[in-house]
Amino acid sequence: MSKPNYTGIYHMVSQENFEGYLAALDVNYALRKVVSILKPSKHIEHDVNTGKMKIKTVTTFKNFDMDFTLGQEFTEDLGPVDGRKCQTTVNWDGDKLICVQRGEKEGRGWTHWLEGNLLHLVSKQENCFIYIYIYIYIYIYMHYSVSGGQLYKVT
Repeated sequence: MSKPNYTGIYHMVSQENFEGYLAALDVNYALRKVVSILKPSKHIEHDVNTGKMKIKTVTTFKNFDMDFTLGQEFTEDLGPVDGRKCQTTVNWDGDKLICVQRGEKEGRGWTHWLEGNLLHLVSKQENCFIYIYIYIYIYIYMHYSVSGGQLYKVT
């Protein structure tokens, strides 16, 4: 079974319990209130051949970037989120992306999956605080190259 390509831009259409999740991570009250009203977009570049991924969460307040290769542990700087660093691994579970984050707050991670034109995100923290985001697909990144005066789509 081939794995899905997550490449594209997605805009948030709904969320549940994000503020409760941030409280479980000890994020201060004022910051929780601000970030809970944001409507983030996800800009994802996914090379299905190499497993390299770039996920950029874009808001009007702060942006958050992840750059990784599936199956390889990396140090993730969660400074823009809660000021922590952790060891992170993202891998496949069927056609879902599963993230495990090891660090100061154990049992932390998330799951992404595609369902039609919707990108689902469920995040968890050890003491069972969970939040859910749903994003709608807007468009796919197209990479082009110019050679000899001709425009070519790079796949």
